[in-house]
Amino acid sequence: MDPCTQHIASINIHYSLQSTYTIKDMKQETVVVIVGAGPAGIATSACLNLLSIPNIVLEREDCYASLWQKKAYDRLKLHLAKNFCQLPHMPFPLSAPTFVPKNMFVQYLQDYVNQFNVEPLYQRSVESAWYDKFAKKWVVSAKNVVSGLVEEYVCEFLVVATGENSEGFIPDVYGLDSFKGLVIHSSEYENGKRFRDKDVLVVGAGNSGMEIAYDLYNWGAQTSIVVRSPVHVLSKELVQLGMYLLQYIPCTFVDKMVLMLSKLLYGDLGAYGIRRPFKGPFCIKRETGRSPVIDVGTISKIKTGDIEVMTAIEDIKDDHITFTNGQERKYDAIVFATGFRSTVRKWLKDDGGLFNEKGMPKYKSPNHWKGENGIYCVGFASAGLFGISNDANNIANHISQMLHGS
Repeated sequence: MDPCTQHIASINIHYSLQSTYTIKDMKQETVVVIVGAGPAGIATSACLNLLSIPNIVLEREDCYASLWQKKAYDRLKLHLAKNFCQLPHMPFPLSAPTFVPKNMFVQYLQDYVNQFNVEPLYQRSVESAWYDKFAKKWVVSAKNVVSGLVEEYVCEFLVVATGENSEGFIPDVYGLDSFKGLVIHSSEYENGKRFRDKDVLVVGAGNSGMEIAYDLYNWGAQTSIVVRSPVHVLSKELVQLGMYLLQYIPCTFVDKMVLMLSKLLYGDLGAYGIRRPFKGPFCIKRETGRSPVIDVGTISKIKTGDIEVMTAIEDIKDDHITFTNGQERKYDAIVFATGFRSTVRKWLKDDGGLFNEKGMPKYKSPNHWKGENGIYCVGFASAGLFGISNDANNIANHISQMLHGS
C-alpha cells in the first residue's frame, strides 16, 4: 500500500471507531487549538495573540471562565494575594484589594479578554482529539451544541486547558441514593439563603468546605462539617508571609515558622476534631498540590460549637446519617465540597505521553506542561493562577520557537 493510500485508510479506520464523527459538517485549520476557556485557556490565547500566532479557543459552556461566572459561591475571594493571581501581561489595578472578591475577578477576566482580543468559540463540546501521524497534525472534533453540527479543527499544536477542575466530584457514599433531602456539589452552591433554619452537612474541609460552612452559619443554618483528613489551618496573613519567605528561605524552615505562629493563633485544634498533618503546609503544597485552609472565621465558630465537626460518613438512611464514631444526625441537605476531577481521558485519544490514567500530568512541575507531537497542558500544576500564568507564557514561547525553528 502506498503512503497516500495508507494515510487515507488510517483516517477511515479512526473515524469508523468513532461513528458519531463519520460526517463532518465543517472543517477549519489553524496553528493552535486551545480546549477550554477558563483562566488557563484565555491566558494562553492572550500570550499567543501577543506573538501573532493564530489560535482558536473551544469552550463547551456559553461563556469564558464558567466556573467563576456560574459555579462559584457568592462570598468567594481569591485565597492568595492579588500579585500571585494575575494573568500574564496584565496586573490587577492598584485600587483592587489584596484578596480580590469573585465579582471583581470576573470583571478582571472580562477586561483581560477584551484587551488581548481573546474570542472563544462557545458551546463547542470537544468529543475527540487525536494525532494524525502522517499529516503531523492534531484533529479535534467538537459538537456545536446550538446547531447540532459536528465541527472539525486541524492544527499543528494542541493545548489542553480544561484543567483540574473540569467536573465536580461526589464520592460514592453508602446509602446516598436513599437520602430524602437535597444533595448538591459545592459548584452548585451560591449562598445559604435557602438553607435558613435547615440542618446542613458540609462534606469536605478544604477551603471551599470551610467557607461554605461559615456562610451557612451566617445565613442561620444549623451547620456541621465532615473533617476526614488532617489539614493545616492558616490565616491569610500567614499565607502571605509564607509566600514571601519562600523566595529566600528553604521550605522546611518556612513551614516551621508558619506553624509556630499558627499554633499561637489557633491553639490546639485537635481538641475540636481538626488534626494537623505531619508535614508542613508549604511542603505539602509543593509535593501534592493540596493547599492549606485559609480561615475566614470558621474556626472561631467551630470553637464555640456553632459549627460542629463530624467524622467520616459511615451510612445514610433516608434523612439520617451515621458517622464512623457512632454519632447519628438528621439532616435536610448535604453539600459535597469534595473537589473536582479532570475529564481529559473522556475525549483525548492521543496524549503525547503527557497525561496519566486520571487525566493529570505524568510529570511534576516544572516539567508537566509539554508532551510530544505538539501537545501542551495549562492549569494542571496544582499551582493556582500563578501556575497558570507560568504555563501560558511557557507554552506560547515554546510554540513560537518551534514555528521559527529556534
